[in-house]
Amino acid sequence: MAATKTIQSIYTDGACSGNPGPGGWATVVYFSDGSVHEMGGAASQTTNNRMEMQAAIEALEFLLAAAPSDSVALYTDSEYVKNGVTQWLKGWKQKGWKTATGKPVLNQDLWRVLDALQEKLAQQGTDLQWRYVKGHSGDRGNDRCDEIARAFALGNSPSLQQGWPPNSVEAMPMVASGESSEFDTPVTHADASETLQSSHKLSASAVDANPDMVDSTIPDGTDLQSEKSEVPREVKVAQLRNVVDTLHMADEIARQGYLITSSELADLMDVNASAVTSRGDNWVWRNWVISRVRREGNQILWQLERVD
Repeated sequence: MAATKTIQSIYTDGACSGNPGPGGWATVVYFSDGSVHEMGGAASQTTNNRMEMQAAIEALEFLLAAAPSDSVALYTDSEYVKNGVTQWLKGWKQKGWKTATGKPVLNQDLWRVLDALQEKLAQQGTDLQWRYVKGHSGDRGNDRCDEIARAFALGNSPSLQQGWPPNSVEAMPMVASGESSEFDTPVTHADASETLQSSHKLSASAVDANPDMVDSTIPDGTDLQSEKSEVPREVKVAQLRNVVDTLHMADEIARQGYLITSSELADLMDVNASAVTSRGDNWVWRNWVISRVRREGNQILWQLERVD
């Protein structure tokens, strides 16, 4: 069914209490006439990334049913989802759904659903633009999605706005194929003192604006271009060799599934320690997705996954 009113934008978000643990997802659709349509659901045992992906799947399902004639912007605060869809999917498929290290792509079931939906939307002629929005930045759509996803993750049933014709909504398959068994709360179309680990990441511009993300080896006020031209070639080659050694180490950590602390991760990345803990629970560094796994005592443990 073609859309009877113009979709202005779509927002998605996921939240998880524990990671893994109880989770929730949310998708909010904004229309040009000012109306809003909200969707959400929950899972008893899941992860931040899977909830982010599920929210994106629901958004694409909605677009497939609505068949908008105009370009639509989909906003997510998950670099994992955005980069996966726009950069990594093609390479994964060419490698038989394996990463560069030969390991199966994590969350492959959901990536396959997203890939299939993307292809259907392209065949339908829907122009979908994937855009990153920084979490907790005051963006209305992202904040509302976060509120809904957190509520579902806590086992609540938030009141959702209904801005889409009921007959159109009922006709839509709102749970991704192969995922229905994960969901305890039925998908809802229509307000938690517990701290949730909601997936919020920093964009490249946000990193540039954060002094904690500057490499700790670069002193303030250094003219990088001038400094680079004055460094002998032998020194630059040695520095590059150190970088390659670091990347090999990161690959080994990912391949073996080792968990490392925040300070160890900061040493690996050569950044200030506060830069690691301030980036959220799931984010991208070079060729790896960095995920917060759990806390042991006063230490936070992280896991690396090669994604290209």
